[in-house]
Amino acid sequence: MSDTGLRTASYRFGDHDVDVLTTGVGMIATAAWCSRTFAAEHYDLALNVGLCGSFDASLAAPDVVHVTADRIAELGAEDGDDFLTIHQLQLLGENDFPFDGGLLVNTNPPLLPPLATLRSVTGITVNTVHGNERTIAAVRDRYDPDVESMEGAAFMYSSLIAGVPFAQVRAVSNAVVRRNRAAWKVDEAIRALGEQSVKLLESLS
Repeated sequence: MSDTGLRTASYRFGDHDVDVLTTGVGMIATAAWCSRTFAAEHYDLALNVGLCGSFDASLAAPDVVHVTADRIAELGAEDGDDFLTIHQLQLLGENDFPFDGGLLVNTNPPLLPPLATLRSVTGITVNTVHGNERTIAAVRDRYDPDVESMEGAAFMYSSLIAGVPFAQVRAVSNAVVRRNRAAWKVDEAIRALGEQSVKLLESLS
């Protein structure tokens, strides 16, 4: 293992060189550190692994999912009780790169057998995780997401801009309901995520 100085640690896994980047929490840190790292080094594949909350009752902790489409949920403007997305404001076209129909979409995920076994879901990325019945209902009506995280869309945006093949893989740690940490299964989710990450690395040709 070596420290590259870019918040990454470098390892050798089988025949592959693997850099592990710890971005920190949130969209800004993730976008900044991913972009800097992609600019400093060429990568054949980028994997974003982390935890998420689930809006879908059929997704329970510690299920591991493949987020193939994501969006920045709060990027827009309030108009009274309504919310206008950045696309509805016509500040950005729904299909302006790297967006596809208003979403950040992984149209060509890596052909890794363990990845193909995971359920494909749609996510939202937020600065404030949901824990209020009113705002949870509103975001369900607006986007109908399966999961939410604080970093996913930033990683996907950076990967698409850099032209790096990628996958966003997340383990469910909790249901998106009024905040109830006693019901979270963080340890179990981290363990499941670690096991899946090893399978993904082992499947690299």
